Amino acid sequence: MTFSKKFLILVVGPTASGKTTLSVKLAKHLGTEIISADSRQFYKEIAIGTAAPEPSSLQHVPHHFVGHLSIFDEYNVAHFEQDVLAMLSKLFKITSVVIMSGGSGLYIDAVCKGIDKLPDSDPKLRKKLEDKFKTEGIEAIQFQLRHLDPEYYNLVDIKNPKRLMRAIEICLQSGEKYSDLRHNKPKKRAFEIIKVGLELPRKELFNRINRRADQMLIKGWVDEAKAVFPYCKLNALNTLGFKELFTYLEGKCSLDFALEKIKTNTRRYAKRQLTWFKKDKEIHWFKPTDTKEIISFVEKQMTK
Repeated sequence: MTFSKKFLILVVGPTASGKTTLSVKLAKHLGTEIISADSRQFYKEIAIGTAAPEPSSLQHVPHHFVGHLSIFDEYNVAHFEQDVLAMLSKLFKITSVVIMSGGSGLYIDAVCKGIDKLPDSDPKLRKKLEDKFKTEGIEAIQFQLRHLDPEYYNLVDIKNPKRLMRAIEICLQSGEKYSDLRHNKPKKRAFEIIKVGLELPRKELFNRINRRADQMLIKGWVDEAKAVFPYCKLNALNTLGFKELFTYLEGKCSLDFALEKIKTNTRRYAKRQLTWFKKDKEIHWFKPTDTKEIISFVEKQMTK
């Protein structure tokens, strides 16, 4: 299927909402490939714990940015933006449409809108901030950011230490406020973007989250966590599910307790994802079972 323009079909939604299944159906129908925008699925060592697409899905439709990194690799949203734009340039030479699917809002926005060019991370400064966080707690870095950039402090998730430390880094490196460097002006892309969102009634979504966590445990998630446990301080492993299992492996709680924490924290994460995506008024929302309606909507948008 060819069109006069190039299209990126975006499939977003909370975790466990059925994005992978729908994306594979869309890709098969349109004869195209899938780019993953789930930042947790980049790492090959933790495929079970990040609910990466099953081998059967990978065989039926080519996927990009799934298991392409090691947990030891340094990677960030700026790298992702550059890599995806390069991949799209390559794919658009052989097809008019590409699917991008995932739940990592910041990474998706980087591809759709671009990100501001900011100073690279300074390892020495980051180490100082991490030590401060470990010894003095999150309140200390909250206080420092509030002093350096009160405007950004009022916008940022003040419970996210990585975001706080990155903002402090930028302030100290540039001598300017992070909020002054954030232009947030969308960059023009060489392709059209069609946005599809998946949502379910809350009870149904939460049941899916709970069932998936149980299934991941059966598939060998604990063994996967044991294999990477010696490297648990790596940034790639500072992620939902593994943090709770590492607590279990440290002998600080039972496996049942860790599993319940995973389910609770995943449900909270899903709510945060929905809050992020609902701010984007360009997203058209469907139920995961609305395959025909979604295909019809996408094709109508591409033939306008």
